[in-house]
Amino acid sequence: MGQESLEEWTTDGVKETNQPSKCLSVTVRGPWGHFRRIEGNIVKQTYRIIPRTTVAGLLAAVLGIERDGYYELFGPDQSAIAIEPVREIRAINMPMNTLSTAGSNLQSLNGRGKISVKLPDPTSLRQQHNYEVLVDPAYRIDIALADDERYRELRSALESGRSYYVPSLGLSEYLAEIEYHGEFDIDHGSHGQTIEVDSAVPDAVEDVVLEEGTRCQVEESPAFMATDPGGRTTTDFTTYTYNPDAGPLSVRNVEPATVDGRTVVFV
Repeated sequence: MGQESLEEWTTDGVKETNQPSKCLSVTVRGPWGHFRRIEGNIVKQTYRIIPRTTVAGLLAAVLGIERDGYYELFGPDQSAIAIEPVREIRAINMPMNTLSTAGSNLQSLNGRGKISVKLPDPTSLRQQHNYEVLVDPAYRIDIALADDERYRELRSALESGRSYYVPSLGLSEYLAEIEYHGEFDIDHGSHGQTIEVDSAVPDAVEDVVLEEGTRCQVEESPAFMATDPGGRTTTDFTTYTYNPDAGPLSVRNVEPATVDGRTVVFV
């Protein structure tokens, strides 16, 4: 890509959008998925659209970047991501028995050795929680990065099918399959006209044109993160409008892009 940023400054100090010209495209799928909603509930609910922060974490896992080391790489001025559900979005409630991971409930393995690992005490009583779980989730994801070196590393890893860490769809036990479709040019469309968009549409709730027979749902999820003294914090959210039947939505006043014959909106 050869871009230092997805934004640039003119000589008179006015900021202009420097939109990416190429992106990598993958489909991420698995038999199960769970993207925990931030708001608390007795039932541990899931987002229907994989959150942008989860996409960033999944791609960072492919690259082998540590937990809190990728937030700037996928920051708002350094990356662009479009997310398209490619299967009907379905969810069920599933009871699960869990062990507490609070510090008081962990015990050391090989505590006297040079390496000590803390694990939940297997003799403790299990706690049963109801999880809302996605069934056969699948998303087509388009990724543009301003960091040219990381972009090439990611492209090489996806081309060869390598991943430093095991990719998952939310919970670590929900393993993900990543299918690489290739690198594509991004053709940017005009703003303002009503068009059919294949991807989930960010921050455009009032611009969706409702059509008879087409379902439309809305959810707000974390978009960007940063480190803080306590670990990490969400710095911004995105409100996605999407078709749960994995079909297109008619939308006006958005900045569309064409990738591999599909119309998507990046954020």
